Amino acid sequence: MSAVVIKGWCPGALRPMCSGDGLLVRIRPHGGRLDAKQAAGIAALAERYGNGLIDLTNRANLQIRGVSEEGHQLVIEELSRLHLLDPDPGSEARRNVLVTPFRSASDDSCVLAADLEQRLVIGPASLPTKFGFAVDCGTQRALAGASADIRIERGIAGELIVRADGVEHGCPVAPGEAVKVALALAEWFVNSGGAKSGRGRMAAHIRAGADLPPAFRGQLEPACRTAAPRPGLYPQGAMFGAAFGQLTHAALAHLAGCAQGLRMTPWRMILAEGLREMPQCEGLITQAADPILRVVACSGAPACGAAHADTRALAAALAPHITAGERLHVSGCAKGCAHSPPAALTLVATTEGFDLVRGGSTHDAPTLRGLSAGHMITDHSVLTRER
Repeated sequence: MSAVVIKGWCPGALRPMCSGDGLLVRIRPHGGRLDAKQAAGIAALAERYGNGLIDLTNRANLQIRGVSEEGHQLVIEELSRLHLLDPDPGSEARRNVLVTPFRSASDDSCVLAADLEQRLVIGPASLPTKFGFAVDCGTQRALAGASADIRIERGIAGELIVRADGVEHGCPVAPGEAVKVALALAEWFVNSGGAKSGRGRMAAHIRAGADLPPAFRGQLEPACRTAAPRPGLYPQGAMFGAAFGQLTHAALAHLAGCAQGLRMTPWRMILAEGLREMPQCEGLITQAADPILRVVACSGAPACGAAHADTRALAAALAPHITAGERLHVSGCAKGCAHSPPAALTLVATTEGFDLVRGGSTHDAPTLRGLSAGHMITDHSVLTRER
């Protein structure tokens, strides 16, 4: 595989990232939710100042693609009017908070998330930009498989707990103390050497031998995790996806007109509050068995300057041939931005074609090298044959 440069930070609205199709402007909805006015406003900004495409990220954020340098300041001004902007790039980078989309008014998730976001404005200052929190206070854990370093959850008996990612048990906390304990745990992470050169994750720090203080160890087992969410109707509304996690501005504008609010998720899906039937709009995935859900692909070439190939056309062509329950990840380079965990099949674009990794990630050794997209489309069995 060719060498790649991993930037180690995520874009924001105040600190966008340059890509092959312009600036990526990432919007982090407060509490993981957009009201109808905010959703309509983002759709209008994508149409006016971007290329009309909006990414759903695995951190429950949205990205307007294709924004010009000149248009960026105008986007910032409108995001401020929509109350979607942070005071400065530092507080924006720290506000990595996932909130369960299955929250209810009685489970404390919204109150705790709002308190946490407010306190993150002032610190901890040295947290890595990919360090994140999960607020998952329902009777079952919906965010157990999502990336987060500190988790506010329920124990199996219903008590509130704070748990460091990478350990099995959490410590009990009162609702009024949960955020304080979570931030103290984040401070320990920084002070104990977990953040190095602006990078670092909690689970890796603990695996490396960091001694978690007794106050954060706890003995409480977290509640059971939910089944993997799929498109369909839930008590809170309608859950749906978008092919490769990308919406058009028209689709977002349509959703803004028919839902009370939109809850973002780390599964590149959206829960439209209050809907009792699935939304009908071009580009939305509304069927749980849709084969496109079996594949993950980054934006690929030419949208990403680091990519060596068009990833999404290949992924879409191969999707019907992937076994139900398995995952194919097609990555434009070895960074694996769209999907960092292992997958049943991973294709990594290189200057010599695609490398195939079985049961691993983009960083693992390939089984086959130099596969052409055309060959795999005409003879997709090459993916499953052992060589």
